[in-house]
Amino acid sequence: MAGKDRAPAIEGWFTVDDDPRLIGGRCRKCGSYFFPRESFFCRNPLCNGREFEEVELGRRGTLWSYTDAQYQPPPPYIPRTDPYEPFAIAAVELAEEKVVILGQVAGGITVEELEVGMGMVMDVAPLYEDDEHEYLTWVWRIDNG
Repeated sequence: MAGKDRAPAIEGWFTVDDDPRLIGGRCRKCGSYFFPRESFFCRNPLCNGREFEEVELGRRGTLWSYTDAQYQPPPPYIPRTDPYEPFAIAAVELAEEKVVILGQVAGGITVEELEVGMGMVMDVAPLYEDDEHEYLTWVWRIDNG
């Protein structure tokens, strides 16, 4: 993969630098955070705000819930292995923003290693590649400090 440009698989949802961050939004009226960004109305049912600012969300949080994908998701999912190998999925509550973000757990981490309440950190990992690019997605890793 040397020489290939690293690019997000979904443009505008996260950064791919040395300190990757999810790109979310914050309601200017009530201060609620969202991922992905909101642009029409505040998702907080107690707020009628319609103005938002783009923010880079914190990387660290607490494992709120998890499961594993025992079945291969349908297209446009691109399997990483053939035959398909199950992977873990985590819901992580960000420490600062107090919003829960769902995402894959980094390869090699199984549900047997996960425990509700443990620290997690957001990172990026390859999803697929073509001749010119390595496309990345966000993943959750166990936070070892």
